[in-house]
Amino acid sequence: MPEFDRGPTDQFAALFAQVPAVPEPTAFWADWGPIFYRGRLDGSARVLVVASDPGPTERIAGRTLVGNAGQRVQGFLAKLGLTRSYVCLNAWAYAVHPGQAFAMKDRLADPDQLEWRNAVFDRATDVSLQAIVPMGFMAREAIRLWSTRPHAPVVDVPHPSSHAPAALLTAWRAAVTQLREVVTPDPDGDATGPNYGTEFTEADYAPVPRRDLPFGVPDFLGDDAWVRALPGDAQNSVSRPSPDDEHTLVWKAPR
Repeated sequence: MPEFDRGPTDQFAALFAQVPAVPEPTAFWADWGPIFYRGRLDGSARVLVVASDPGPTERIAGRTLVGNAGQRVQGFLAKLGLTRSYVCLNAWAYAVHPGQAFAMKDRLADPDQLEWRNAVFDRATDVSLQAIVPMGFMAREAIRLWSTRPHAPVVDVPHPSSHAPAALLTAWRAAVTQLREVVTPDPDGDATGPNYGTEFTEADYAPVPRRDLPFGVPDFLGDDAWVRALPGDAQNSVSRPSPDDEHTLVWKAPR
C-alpha cells in the first residue's frame, strides 16, 4: 500500500481551525492561509522540531518544512536515525515577511497566539518525547513561552535557512552529537552515519517521506535535489515572483 499522510484527526482539525488571525496583516503572507504541521500527531514523536513559519513550498504541499529548508531538516533527523518518530511545527502558522520577523517575535506572546500555539504543542507531544529542537530565534521564543513544556532536553540550533552556514553547521554538528545520546532511532533508521562536515553537501539533505505528504502529490514534491543541481543558486521548485509575491506562486516541475 502506498504511504501518505491521512491528515489530522477530527480533534486536531478542530484545534487547527481555531488558529488566531495574524496580529499585523502587512507583516505576513496571509492570503494563502495557514500551514500547521508535518509528521506524527499521535503522540509517538520522539523529537519535536519547531521552526519559524511556512514558505511557498509548504503552501503547495499543505505541510510544513517541505522545501529546501525542510529537506535539510529531514537530513538532520536522518542523522538521528529518525524516519518517522518526529513532528514538525512552527512558531507561526502563517508565513512571515523576513523584514518583519524580529517585530513579530514579540507578538508571539499575544494572549490569543500564546494560548492556541501552546495548545497545539501540548496536544502534539506525549511521554514519548525525548528532545525539543527549536530552529532559529522565532522558534526559541515560542519554546520559551511554552509554559507546559514536557521535561525533555531543549537543543537550540540555527534555522536551516541561516545565512551564516559555518555557524549553522557547527551548531548542527554539535546538536547531532548531543541528540544521539538521548534519542532512540527508529527500527529502520541509522544514527551511526557521518555527522556534518565543513559545508553542506547533497548527502546532508533527505527527501520528505511520502508518509508525511497528502495522497496524490507529485513524486518530486519534497525532493528538490534536481533544483539544487541546476546552474545558479535556486534551491526550491516553488517561488514567490516579484513584484506580485503577495498573491502569486510559481511552481516548476522537473523536465
